[in-house]
Amino acid sequence: MTGHLSESIQRLDVAAALSAFNTRAGGLSREEAEIRRREFGPNSLARAPHRRPIAQFLAQLTHFFALILWTGAGLAAIAEVLSPGSGMDTLAEAIVAVILVNAVFSFWQERRAHRAIEALQRLLPSVVRIRRDGAIVEVAAPALVPGDVVALAEGDHVPADCRLLEAFGVKVDNATLTGESTPQSRDARPDLETSDRDRAHQRNMVLAGTSIVAGEAVALVVATGMSTEFGHIAHLTEVVPERTAPLQHEIARLSHLVALLSVLLGIVLFVVGRLVGLPIWDNFVFAIGVIVANVPEGLLPTLTLAMAMGAQRMAGRKTLVRHLPAVEALGSATVICTDKTGTLTENRMEARRLFASGQLQDLRAATQESDFIVRHRRLFAAALNCESVRVGHNHELHGDPMEVALVQMGRRALPECAPLPRLDFLPFDAERMRVASLHPDESGFVLYAKGALQTILPRCTSTEEADGVESLAFFSRSPSSGSSATRRACSSSPTAPRRSGRSRSTSRRCRSTSSRSPGTRSTDRRASAPSTCGARTRASGSRR
Repeated sequence: MTGHLSESIQRLDVAAALSAFNTRAGGLSREEAEIRRREFGPNSLARAPHRRPIAQFLAQLTHFFALILWTGAGLAAIAEVLSPGSGMDTLAEAIVAVILVNAVFSFWQERRAHRAIEALQRLLPSVVRIRRDGAIVEVAAPALVPGDVVALAEGDHVPADCRLLEAFGVKVDNATLTGESTPQSRDARPDLETSDRDRAHQRNMVLAGTSIVAGEAVALVVATGMSTEFGHIAHLTEVVPERTAPLQHEIARLSHLVALLSVLLGIVLFVVGRLVGLPIWDNFVFAIGVIVANVPEGLLPTLTLAMAMGAQRMAGRKTLVRHLPAVEALGSATVICTDKTGTLTENRMEARRLFASGQLQDLRAATQESDFIVRHRRLFAAALNCESVRVGHNHELHGDPMEVALVQMGRRALPECAPLPRLDFLPFDAERMRVASLHPDESGFVLYAKGALQTILPRCTSTEEADGVESLAFFSRSPSSGSSATRRACSSSPTAPRRSGRSRSTSRRCRSTSSRSPGTRSTDRRASAPSTCGARTRASGSRR
């Protein structure tokens, strides 16, 4: 079921996709879901086998450099037995202590990183909403099977590879799979153009491990567990053989060199001692002392401490290091190849400049001027209220990077204004190419909208310039117009409130947010009213 059918599922329409997986819009029955769960297994990634803690600790005691130190400690103990009172027992104890302290420290560092990774895995969502026997129920993510119908909303993590059945303004963040920092639009229409193998770019597919950053959707599960694209990547990480880090190569080479030179030097001095007539046992103890003296017992804890400090600095930059040698391996990189703009960036945007009243302004400096904020208050109010971001822990904003940047701009300009209560919101839609939000106000309603130039300009009647409000009657208001006057009237900056064509507004303003503009999925609400942080208009009411 998940083989040939899932490979070309994006080419089928909704009815054919449901039929191909022998399911329906209301979802599977409990009995059928149980049968498929036994057939396909749990919706989870197979975990690579981990060494037991005792094996991890013993590995710190048995690598080659540690073996050299053990040998040195043993030789020192033998020398103490052969020549009591020579102080070799103290040296043996010191070497053993160095080995044990280093092993305990390295083991603790790796176990702490391992527990941190397990804690991160527990933060992943474990419950999803699905249609089962025609009703919406919540089930554990591992219980999903091919043919299940899941409900997805903004902020949800996609639990499996799914084919969209219904989509309303859906944008998906594929950064975990492709490295693309820009959210991608998705819809439920058949995709006849994209290759079957290019699953990440099929416009009606959302994949496990990605997240919904905007809109709502209903989707059909087509692959679960290790059969998903994310599962294929996880499999690749398991089959790649483990390689030793450059530092480990250097330590191994140095260990062999030290061992060889120490033994050769001991043998040479033993032979010289016999030639000069030293007693055999005194000569043997002397040779052992020379070999032990050449063992750098302080090198191992020094390297471990240096790498541990590097791991701590990496942790300060929110990078988790599981194996200490990996710190040096990163520092040994001479060339880093990356094929995606944004893979190595912070995946965020910030509004830096604003074109308003015929001038290009530095936004940080402009928002420090009270006159500028008062003159363009409605512009910042639109950025603050017409948005689709989510507020997370510590009041952090999550969502489309452009939306987050605009909200931050509005907050910076109007720190005293809280967002207005929202009555309705029409999210992005590829056909309408604009977004609108309806809010109550003390005198009625206010509608904020932003979007592409060709969708906003026909609905504008005036623009706010440096010397006041000017009518757009003398501009070409055709969506296809490319005149310089039109481009001046609607330059690149966040959109301000759009008013009803029948209302008498004190001013009209048209600003295009970006060439990649948001939109809505149904007709606008025509509304007007004064806003405490926005524009004041008058109209009879609102309608869809």
